[in-house]
Amino acid sequence: MGAQISNVPALASLGRDDGISQSHDVIPAEGETGEPGSPSGRHDDKRFGFPAGRAISAAMAAPPLIQLCDIALTFGGTPLLTAADLSVSPGERVCLVGRNGSGKSTLLKIAAGLIEADHGTRFVQPGATLRYLPQEPDFSGHATTLSYVEAGLAPGDDRYQARYLLEQLGLDGSEDPARLSGGEARRTALARTLAPSPDILLLDELTNHLDLPAIEWLERDLAARRCALVLISHDRRFLETLSRVTVWLDRGQTRRLDIGFGQFEARRDDILAEEEREQHKLDRKIAAEEHWVRYGVTARRKRNVRRMAQLQTLRETRRTWRAAAGKAEIAAAEADKSGTLVIEAKRIAKAFDGRPIVSDFSTRILRGDRIGIVGPNGGGKTTLLGLLTGASKPDAGTVRLGANVQVAALDQDRDDLNPDWTLTEALTGGRGDTVSVGGQTRHVVSYMKDFLFTPEQARTPLRALSGGERGRIMLARAFAKSSNLLVLDEPTNDLDLETLDVLEEAIADYDGTVILISHDRDFLDRTVNAVIVPEGDGRWTEYAGGYSDMLAQRGADVVVKKAPAPAKERAAESSPPSTASMKRRLSFNEKYALENLPKQIAALEAQIRALQTTLDDPTLYARDRKLFDETSAALARAQAELAAAEEKWLELEILREDIENAQS
Repeated sequence: MGAQISNVPALASLGRDDGISQSHDVIPAEGETGEPGSPSGRHDDKRFGFPAGRAISAAMAAPPLIQLCDIALTFGGTPLLTAADLSVSPGERVCLVGRNGSGKSTLLKIAAGLIEADHGTRFVQPGATLRYLPQEPDFSGHATTLSYVEAGLAPGDDRYQARYLLEQLGLDGSEDPARLSGGEARRTALARTLAPSPDILLLDELTNHLDLPAIEWLERDLAARRCALVLISHDRRFLETLSRVTVWLDRGQTRRLDIGFGQFEARRDDILAEEEREQHKLDRKIAAEEHWVRYGVTARRKRNVRRMAQLQTLRETRRTWRAAAGKAEIAAAEADKSGTLVIEAKRIAKAFDGRPIVSDFSTRILRGDRIGIVGPNGGGKTTLLGLLTGASKPDAGTVRLGANVQVAALDQDRDDLNPDWTLTEALTGGRGDTVSVGGQTRHVVSYMKDFLFTPEQARTPLRALSGGERGRIMLARAFAKSSNLLVLDEPTNDLDLETLDVLEEAIADYDGTVILISHDRDFLDRTVNAVIVPEGDGRWTEYAGGYSDMLAQRGADVVVKKAPAPAKERAAESSPPSTASMKRRLSFNEKYALENLPKQIAALEAQIRALQTTLDDPTLYARDRKLFDETSAALARAQAELAAAEEKWLELEILREDIENAQS
């Protein structure tokens, strides 16, 4: 039975799946129900006392912009979605969460109109516009990033937004899409998605491959928007900041919880614990009934038939119950302990084409340290990591590794994964069915299960795996090698939240030393005890504690890397400072502004959040039009003041650095 679609335009009219702008004239389908026997189009989950896919919260007054009811979809004979619902009202901030492979991206594509479900209904409000951010954008037919972004604008949209968003995301619009890195491609697709200001944004893995400055800018931009959001992300901090509603996709069904992601994980654990208790009760009841069948008195045939029917019903319930997905069992194979001193770097330096990447940096890393390296993409994090681990040689200075250091490394690019390999070949190197884990031999299928792969996937080619599954393969390969120094370059890419939890536990239990690069702020706070941050011009500073501790000590976020300047500008920047600039000093007013602008910016951000919270009320417009207009105007003024304050602070900060560099 095909999905019942509520007069949605044909897929051909939606354009490519690299960002869709839709204006729907929608008439609800007649009846708009699920299968016969399910008048509401939903399956109730009696175990927990609320619907498994509760579509609309009773507190919602405004009609939804988009609504999916009782969505079912099967791939390759395996049900992916069985009773999934999704309802989003104006201004709502929804995060869609679930394990890798649970169907989150598929459900979002169904919401965007890119995939037709086998069963269920999809309704979009007449006149509502939506935009969808794909994981893999299609740049074909576009010579520049600006051309690609502008192609997503409708005739009435502000053309300036395309260039503005590209600049905010560290691009100038002239880049060739065919030569973009993963992070640049993601930022370009984001600019195209955000430029038209639609009624609802469907954003799939929007933080993947973004650096910290881009993630933090994106947080601020989305928080200031009035449109509805549906977010899929594995960045905990990002979801905690933006979400107000959590839709949990688990075993093909959705559960809507009217709480932000910050409260979700505790609620999820409670639900799973209750489910386990209910299942234990069911098992005990089945055992009691089976005991009665074998040993009970059979005087009344009619009663026996009834009890046998009840037993069959219990067995059928137990047979069809799908347990929650298991937990990965990640543990790094450890070698003998290294010496107390693991790495000592003295005044190391590295430059490429005259541009300093690392300049006069020194550090001592001891056994058991957990070091995080953060910074913008292209800022030299991987270069610094290579210098510290001996993978590359510095132009100046020395690096000394301690005694008995054995390194296991995880490469973010996954270049050594041949897409034609099967999962077994990737783990064994194509040699038999066993893998050496810490010097001990294990059957590859047994080791696969530790990383949540099924035996049926043993012969699956890597090209057929999801990004999260390929990430787990890389972890399995790295952790099989005996080591006492674990080097992880972007280990969190594409990993689901549950696997991230296990990875954090594995790092905590690892007796050796860990150096990692990550843009996941929550992951850094949970795993490292020191953070190394770029300060510009090749200078790096080490701060004690996690990412939040670094911010408290530094008093500022990681700097945003500016787009490369044209050749003439680079030549001017590299020329010696003039005598006038060497004698220049900050005026009293400039010093005062530098000290007080951060407080003003923080106050404006708080004001914007408060105003946005008021506007997030979907009933405000109908209930109090005057308050809505006044709040909207105040929000626009505050956003303009914030932009001006940030611009002024940046100009003064650049001036201060130029003066200090000229005088040093």
